[in-house]
Amino acid sequence: MTSSADAIVASRAPLAPEMAESLTGPGQPLARAAIVRTSNSTNSDLLAALPDDPMPWPHMSVLVADHQTAGRGRTGRAWETPAGAALTASFVLRPDGIGPAAMGWAPLVVGLAVVRALRSHGVTAWLKWPNDVVVESGDQDLDGWGRWRKCVGILCESLPGEGVIVAGVGLNVSQRADELPVPQAASLVTLGADTLDRLTLLRSIARELATAVDTWTGAADGEPIASEVAKVCASIGWMVAVDVPSGVPVSGVVTGLSPEGGMLVETASKQTRTIMAGDVRVRRT
Repeated sequence: MTSSADAIVASRAPLAPEMAESLTGPGQPLARAAIVRTSNSTNSDLLAALPDDPMPWPHMSVLVADHQTAGRGRTGRAWETPAGAALTASFVLRPDGIGPAAMGWAPLVVGLAVVRALRSHGVTAWLKWPNDVVVESGDQDLDGWGRWRKCVGILCESLPGEGVIVAGVGLNVSQRADELPVPQAASLVTLGADTLDRLTLLRSIARELATAVDTWTGAADGEPIASEVAKVCASIGWMVAVDVPSGVPVSGVVTGLSPEGGMLVETASKQTRTIMAGDVRVRRT
C-alpha cells in the first residue's frame, strides 16, 4: 500500500525537464519524451506543434506536464487537479495501416493499455466505454455510476489527413479523498496502488501502449484487438442509458463492441443499436 503521507509528498515532487532522458533509449518503448513544468493542455500543445514540426514527434513520443492547468476531457469538459497530484501526458501515435473508419478504436486501445498498466501495479482497473478507466469501489451507489469510480480519463484527437493520433491520458495519482473533484472519482492513493511514482507509472503505460498498438495494427480485420479490449471492458453486460449527441437517450443492455469500436446496446424491444459516441450512465433497472 502507498497511502502514507510520505508517499504522497514524494509522488508530488516536481517532474523536471531533464528527467525525460530516462524515458528513452535502449529497452524503453518511447521514441521521444519531453517534460514541461506546466501546460494548459498537453493535447493542445502537441496538436499545435505537429503541423509545423511533425517529424521530431515520431510514433510513441510523449509530452508530459508536471502540472496541467486547463486539461480537456471529451466534449470540452474541464479536468483539473492539484499540482503534482496527477500524471498528465499526451502520446503521439502513428498507427500504420489504420484507416479513418477504424479510428474509433483509438481510445479503446489506449484504455486497454492503461488498464493493463494499472493492473500490474495492484489496481483492478476496467475500461468504461469509450474513454474512461474505472474501478469497482466505494460503499454506495452513485447516480449514473453505481459502485464504479473513475481514475483515468482519455482523450484521443487526430490531425485530419495525417494518420496521427494525439492520445491524452489523465491519471489521478495522489489525490486524497477530500481533493477529488466529484464523488465518482478515485485516485491511485485511494485504491492502494503499489506505487505513486509518476515516472514509473508513465513507463508502465508506455510499454503497454506500444504492445496494444502493435496488436491493433498487426491485424487487417481488427479481430485480435477487439477481443483484447472486450476482455477488459466492464461496460459489456451493463444495463445503461446512453445520452447520444442527437436524439433521445438509448437504453438497454450492452452486448458487445461493433467492428468499428462502437458499443452495441440491445434495447427492450430486442433491437440492437450501435453507439459510436455518447455519455454512458449505469442503470440499476
